[in-house]
Amino acid sequence: MQHLRLTRVAMIAIVRFGLPIAAAETDLSELAKAAPGQKHSYGADPLQFGELTLPDGAGPHPVVINIHGGCWLAEYKLNSSRALANALANNGIAVWNLEYRRVGDAGGGWPGTFLDVSKGADYLRAIAKDHPLDLKRVVFMGHSAGGHFALWLAARSKIPATAELHAADPIAVLGVVGLAPAPDLAALHKKGVCGNVIDKLMGGAPDAVPDRYQFSVPANLAPIGVPQVLIIGKKDTAWDWVGQAYADKARAAGDTRIEVIIAPEAGHFEVIDPNSSTWPQVLKSTRDLLGLN
Repeated sequence: MQHLRLTRVAMIAIVRFGLPIAAAETDLSELAKAAPGQKHSYGADPLQFGELTLPDGAGPHPVVINIHGGCWLAEYKLNSSRALANALANNGIAVWNLEYRRVGDAGGGWPGTFLDVSKGADYLRAIAKDHPLDLKRVVFMGHSAGGHFALWLAARSKIPATAELHAADPIAVLGVVGLAPAPDLAALHKKGVCGNVIDKLMGGAPDAVPDRYQFSVPANLAPIGVPQVLIIGKKDTAWDWVGQAYADKARAAGDTRIEVIIAPEAGHFEVIDPNSSTWPQVLKSTRDLLGLN
């Protein structure tokens, strides 16, 4: 077990995320010191970019499209997921690590945040024209709010053409690794998480804008039809319930390939920490979905 290390970033996370102190052992500021990947813009806005981290070797490399978390809020950026990207690359997996406009950013919230994540994920095709990437071996990964988006990205083919979030040709995916995922927006709205951020993200409550929630909540689009691994910290007492609830609802809707792994020593952030005892399970699950084990 790591020693408790509470930096200013971790303390902010405790307050904003409602996390108990015991769940904040990973030092997010240390993770953010990892080297960035190659920056590529998928749109004109300064926040419409991602970082590509490549393994050594000629490739073509399997790819993780990663979406960082942070309560859908502007102050939490992709830098805390750079350590994860580097660790995956050190194990032969390329990472397309997405940034996107969030609540508090101009153009963030509904529908910009969703459209950014969707457009950014599909931009991998353009990047693959100049980099040795294997687009037949792609996995979505996301932490917390990013876990919501990872599952949602995999479900986009279920969104009808008449819906605002419809994607005409979403990139194919082999599976999803959800790290402490927070996919049930309606339930999170009811709990008022992160200063009622879901209201701000969606532009209203579920009863006010029901169509928005219908096509933004992964369980509402289930069965997704691809394997999903949800890795949830046993000590993540503020957020563990929402991933479990998603798994129950998705299974009831016909998604049979969902595995929930309870990491005994993890809180909310250890699942993205390559130095944690949970990391070997994250890596194994990712490699399994990519057919590397």
